[in-house]
Amino acid sequence: MEIIKNKNIPSVQGPDAWFTGAVRIDPLFQQKESTKGAGALVTFEAGSRTAWHTHPAGQTLIVTSGLGWVQREGGLIEEIGPGDIVWFEPEEKHWHGASATKAMSHIAIQEEVGGEVVEWMEKVTDEQYLQGR
Repeated sequence: MEIIKNKNIPSVQGPDAWFTGAVRIDPLFQQKESTKGAGALVTFEAGSRTAWHTHPAGQTLIVTSGLGWVQREGGLIEEIGPGDIVWFEPEEKHWHGASATKAMSHIAIQEEVGGEVVEWMEKVTDEQYLQGR
């Protein structure tokens, strides 16, 4: 058994190359030698979002608070809230973040394949983010 004390894991700012706006990442669990999964609590301030990206083994989001938006390439922006679970298929190009007026937090879980967990792409433009809103 291993107990990892949350107080010993610092919060980090979401890198500007991967996010637009204020984003805080609180690591929850990291990949171990015997596992391939990792998870983090990600908090997006209103208007903040990820860049477009994919995951080789897919990604699960569990919304814990606030109001968020998600979109897969070619699809409509969809609203998500507390208790909602979002599954992105492996290699499905997508983005996620807070709504324009309310912050959102979610737990993000993904697994590595061949040493990779995510491929970051271009940023979501303001026009893409606000389409239909």
